[in-house]
Parts: sequence; structure tokens; C-alpha cells
Amino acid sequence: MPTVFIPSLLRKFTGGLESTVVAGRTVGEVVRNLDKQFPGFRDHIVEGDDLKSSLAVSVDGDVAVGGLLEPVRESSEIHFVPAIAGG
Repeated sequence: MPTVFIPSLLRKFTGGLESTVVAGRTVGEVVRNLDKQFPGFRDHIVEGDDLKSSLAVSVDGDVAVGGLLEPVRESSEIHFVPAIAGG
């Protein structure tokens, strides 16, 4: 199952866990299963049908351009990364 790494800002919603293993074949399925494990987690990272604009997701070291539809493998590492803005 994919390993999900939780950024420090979201750990208060996972009981302090830095990472967890969650089933899913897409980022969306992983998020759904994270929400089953940690009720309400999805509300903090999803807005409508996509990830919040303040958050990016990386799958196996590459920024996922497919959002919640991005495929993941059994061995994937998923990182939710707060988006950095500046100018």
C-alpha cells in the first residue's frame, strides 16, 4: 500500500502521525481512505473536487499534475506539501 507523509501543519488531524500506509490506486482513493482512518482529514485538504490551492501533492518525487485523479502504485510515496507563494 502507498505510504503517505503528512506535513507538520496537518499532523494535528492525524494524531501526530508523520506518515501512514493507506490503500488506494489514485490520490483521491488514498484521500478517501485517509478520511476513514482520520475522520475530517479530507475537509482540510480538498475543496470541491480537487486539492485546495494551498496544497500540492507529490507522488514518487514528482509533483502530481492530475490532482485527485493522479495514479499511485502499491509502493508509491505520497507527500502533501503546502504550496509556497511569493513574488
